[in-house]
Amino acid sequence: MRIPKFLLLFCFSSLTAFAQEVVPNNQSKFDEIMYRRGNVYRSASGVPGPQYWQNRADYNIDVELDEKANVLKGKLTMTYHNNSPEELNYVWMYVEQNRFTEDSRGTLTTPIEGRNRYAGDTDGGFKISSLSAKVKGDASSKYLITDTRMQVFFNEPIAAKGGMATVSMNFEFKIPEEGMDRMGQLKTKDGIIYSVAQWYPRVAVFDDVKGWNTEPYLGAGEFYLDYGDYDFKVTVPYDFIVVGSGELVNPKEVLSKELQNRWDKASQSDKTVYLIAPNEIGNTKLTRPSQNGKTTWHFRIKNSRDAVFAASRGFIWDAARINLPSGKKAVAQSVYTKESDGPKAWSRSTEYTKASIEHYSSKWFEYPYPNAINVASNVGGMEYPGVSFCHARSKGQDLWEVTDHEFGHNWFPMIVGSNERLYAWMDEGFNTFINHYSTLEFNKGEYPSDAAKGRNQVFWYRSKNREGINTYPDVARPMNLGYTAYSKPALGLIMLREYILGAERFDNAFKAYIKNWSYKHPQPSDFFNAMENGAGENLNWFWRGWFMGSGNIDLGISNVVQNQDSAIITFTNKGDVPMPIVFKVIYEDDSKEIKTLPVEVWQRTNEWEYLLRSSKKVKAVDIDPSRILPDVDGSNNSWIKE
Repeated sequence: MRIPKFLLLFCFSSLTAFAQEVVPNNQSKFDEIMYRRGNVYRSASGVPGPQYWQNRADYNIDVELDEKANVLKGKLTMTYHNNSPEELNYVWMYVEQNRFTEDSRGTLTTPIEGRNRYAGDTDGGFKISSLSAKVKGDASSKYLITDTRMQVFFNEPIAAKGGMATVSMNFEFKIPEEGMDRMGQLKTKDGIIYSVAQWYPRVAVFDDVKGWNTEPYLGAGEFYLDYGDYDFKVTVPYDFIVVGSGELVNPKEVLSKELQNRWDKASQSDKTVYLIAPNEIGNTKLTRPSQNGKTTWHFRIKNSRDAVFAASRGFIWDAARINLPSGKKAVAQSVYTKESDGPKAWSRSTEYTKASIEHYSSKWFEYPYPNAINVASNVGGMEYPGVSFCHARSKGQDLWEVTDHEFGHNWFPMIVGSNERLYAWMDEGFNTFINHYSTLEFNKGEYPSDAAKGRNQVFWYRSKNREGINTYPDVARPMNLGYTAYSKPALGLIMLREYILGAERFDNAFKAYIKNWSYKHPQPSDFFNAMENGAGENLNWFWRGWFMGSGNIDLGISNVVQNQDSAIITFTNKGDVPMPIVFKVIYEDDSKEIKTLPVEVWQRTNEWEYLLRSSKKVKAVDIDPSRILPDVDGSNNSWIKE
């Protein structure tokens, strides 16, 4: 194609005139982030691909609690299902009680001074014996333990696309008193409360992204686990109560007829019903069928990524019915101590648990487990499928917040099974986001939520020590983890819902993400793709600016020029994160209107003139009137006519 000479001359003249003035545009802020192309395993639309696969592990576990030695010992059989397209000569398993030793990586990377919540005992660790790993033929007893990982070898490979293997072993460990705020012991007047987690060797995830995920258990990084069915038995002294993930399948063997009757009443009641009242602690004739020896409590949970339990002879126990959208029912339960009892404390725990589960089930995805149990514990707050450990001293708003947060984790990461050890924001941040709306709804706003008040957090966004959301939890400075994993990603989703997309578009995309990745393993790219496809919006600028770095938002108004039938408002973007401009115009007659400029105004330049057509005179202009954005310089967000 021939280009006219006059056009070539014009272009050349323009280039010559401005050769000394190179003005870059902002395209780099809008470019794609990470590798997000689809494949047969993960679609570019943000859903599992047509050949998506994940492996599975089913567990049978039988343990006994020795309260004199504070030791748990038992045996397990893990049945592994290899659905991957390659055969496996070994499996990696986590032995996370090895974190509680003097020479564990976690212990050696814990600062001497300023010990954080992830410090723990150092006189524990697993003892493994009688290991047998079998595919079809002879069993192998070969294994290799490195810190909190154990490699188990087979004599023949596990076949691809449906091969099966079993790994069985005996194990025991001393239950730590201080369990890194994940588990441990709480001493009370009526006995120790044992909160038992990370209590059995469990297989690591083998996926299509990294192969074996074998990051060591250091402390801040939580867990990444496959799904399976759990059948577990816990033997304890006869006067103990045990609660665990899933369903108690032998109530007639461990509960008196009176307790069974109370259970039936509670499971049909929207009000909290005592199973064991405060004045009934220790009255085993009322509550237990046996009066000596030991009892074995038997639990099952299906399609779960973990299972835990708590045990004590000192429990107050109450319960109420949970009403689910499908018409199904579940049971909210709480076990706590006399020290935790009270109308402003743990006697409201079951009310909180019920409200939390019902809200998330109605708004996002239905709760899948038969029970939701809150345990008054030495643990500040930690989540497991169907069971939460929350601090026994919590009360009032603090107890609501920790209860709601830990049960919210049943959606992230129990249902949507992300990799917590690497991407804490995909469970902590998403959960903090849904907690915001649950809190606003609970009891018609009994407790406030500040999660959407971005300007309250500006002091951290200005800090020179801040880090990005994508910082791994074990790498993040302790002072930053609450922001990088919890509040910043939560605020990001609130901005996306309330400021950028609107509730309807956001909710459609977010619900689809939960549904499509329920009981599966999404990566960050899957979430980004799912939200963009579901909302119909290119959000590269938002993922890059908010989730992938430590840049800030800084919008402003630099000038307003009034004309006879219009006004020109000059907006500026001095920050690293571009944003749409939502602004309120107030006229001299005190009428108001909200207007929005799209984020694309910042693609070329950092200054934008907006022509406001109105015969009314402008009295004031205010950016972000709802005060959602954590704009680091709010001094120029408003203009008022002098």
